[in-house]
Amino acid sequence: MDLSGRCFLPPVGTRLRQPYNLVVARGWESKSVEAQQAEATDKSSSPRAKLTPEAAARNRERETLRLSCQQVLQRLEATQNERHRKLLQDALADLDEKLKRLDT
Repeated sequence: MDLSGRCFLPPVGTRLRQPYNLVVARGWESKSVEAQQAEATDKSSSPRAKLTPEAAARNRERETLRLSCQQVLQRLEATQNERHRKLLQDALADLDEKLKRLDT
């Protein structure tokens, strides 16, 4: 605004030169990142139930078998060869049996 109270418009083709930090506040992005990191630290520091080495090994084995089942199922859906399909079905039955034994 000028002294008369009217808005000041610069001449056409000229640029207003204002310092960067007057147009955009600096640091707001880093504050957001800092808050996200603090939140992640709070979540990760919550106490978890301690597993025995045997329970941890059993969980790893279960997850390995589950992922193997998923892979065999994907391959089973993609195959067109009947002999290969039979082989994959047998492998899937074996993995299911191992999962049942692991859960009991």
